[in-house]
Amino acid sequence: MQAAIDAVRVAGTPQGPVPVVVLSVDDEDDVVPIFIGFEEATSIARGLEAEDIGRPLTHDLLLDVMEELGGRVDRVVVSEIEDRDDGQGGTYIADLHVQTPRGETVIDARPSDSLALAARTNVPIEITEAVFEDGRDDTEKFEQLEDIRTMAGDL
Repeated sequence: MQAAIDAVRVAGTPQGPVPVVVLSVDDEDDVVPIFIGFEEATSIARGLEAEDIGRPLTHDLLLDVMEELGGRVDRVVVSEIEDRDDGQGGTYIADLHVQTPRGETVIDARPSDSLALAARTNVPIEITEAVFEDGRDDTEKFEQLEDIRTMAGDL
């Protein structure tokens, strides 16, 4: 299933504010929220803004190194959800598909890192049907949340 980064927002939880990247899926009303860390959320938002802040941050550096070595990100696939032992939902798993001089390789990566690279390269984002069904939630729940760019000011 084709997906896109709809927004990076901040949800209020009993433990405090938690960033969430909201993935919209083609031809679906529901979204898939993935809760991530503040650093990763900021990096995704910066990638979406295509803002050059001078020196590269971690995801910019990774992309620069990959490209200097002849590789390029081809696509990101959010491939599964692993259940956590503590009953607090699941951990999303993503695959980063990279074209290299030796052919395609698939790299296991956190969804937040994969999405930060996707935001910088505009590559396709895919989500498996099983992940969509397990992670789907009502769009309206996330439309009211504050955008991380507003909360953090100018990133």
